[in-house]
Order: sequence, then structure tokens, then C-alpha cells
Amino acid sequence: MNRKIGMAGSLINALTVLAFAFFMLIHWNFGSFFVCIILSLSFICMVAALYTECPDDRKAAGRVAMVFSALYATLIVIVYYTQCTTVVNENLGEAAAHILDYKYLGLMFNLDILGYGIMALSTFFIGLTIVAGNKIDKALKILLLGHGIFFFPCLIMPVTGMFINASGSPSSGGTVALEIWCLYFLPIGILSYLHFKDQK
Repeated sequence: MNRKIGMAGSLINALTVLAFAFFMLIHWNFGSFFVCIILSLSFICMVAALYTECPDDRKAAGRVAMVFSALYATLIVIVYYTQCTTVVNENLGEAAAHILDYKYLGLMFNLDILGYGIMALSTFFIGLTIVAGNKIDKALKILLLGHGIFFFPCLIMPVTGMFINASGSPSSGGTVALEIWCLYFLPIGILSYLHFKDQK
């Protein structure tokens, strides 16, 4: 069962990253928001399955990764469920829109960035638990640990206020940055799937 959950979570994770990248390119906001909900839930499954393999002397790192994955998913589900329901279905006033509508890069955007920073911490700590015995596991471990670096800009950028004057217009720079993140994170889902698939 652990292996099946790991394979399913990893495969769904990889597919949702692909879908997110595609929806960003065609500027379908609802689609990109919705798949992020699925991505966050599949991430928990992937991390939980990796946690079941933790050696005893690395279980603390695995438990930290699990807690961070749950915190990440909680923030992301709140942010994007708000976009897919309240923002889409209600006629928001200007003040409410600046708080709730993601495109204004206000509160919801800041929570989203924080969520992905916490996701980076989760990948770092679960990466610490992997005992790499083959090339796939070595590459997965390196990518997971390297992804932890994203925590720092995700934590710091919103604090600087650099997004405060956003007008709600789409940003090509933001899209490029997200596409680069997709290129980095997609192999994590694929390698995780191969990791679980090779288990007997």
C-alpha cells in the first residue's frame, strides 16, 4: 500500500505540474489555480510514502517534512479554493478584490508564496531521509535538497513589499519564473515515481 500511494502521489504530482505549466502558457487562470489544489494534496501522498522508508536515525527529519507538507497544502488549498469559488462566483468590491483576488498580488498571493516556501522546507527535510543506493535516488535526493533553497526568496520577497503596487495586469516575468520552477520540480515527481516503481 505504501508503494502504491507513493506511485500515485508522484504520478499525479508530475501530471499536475505539467498541467500547471500548460495552463500558465495559455493564461487560463482557473485551470492553473485548480490543479495547484490537486498538486498540493498529491505532494502529501508523495512525502508520506517517502517518510515510511526513513531509517530510524532520520525519522525526525521525515516527521518535520510531513508537518511542513501538511502546512504547505493547507495554505495552498485555502488560497486556490478561494480563487476558484469566492473570487470567481462573487461580485467583489475593490477593497475585497485587492485582498482576495490573486491577480492583485495581495494577501492571497503572499500566502501562496509562503506556502511554496514551506513546501521547499518539506522537500529539503525529506531529502535528508533518502539513502541513495542508485542513480535515480541520488538524483532525487539532490533535487529535493536543492529545492530547499526556494524557502529563502519565498519568505523574504513578500516582506520587502515589492508586490504592493501590482495593478492586476499579467506579468510575463512571473510566468517565466513559474515555468522555470515547473522545469525544476517536474523531475522530482518523475524520479519519485520511478523510485517507488522499482521497489519490490
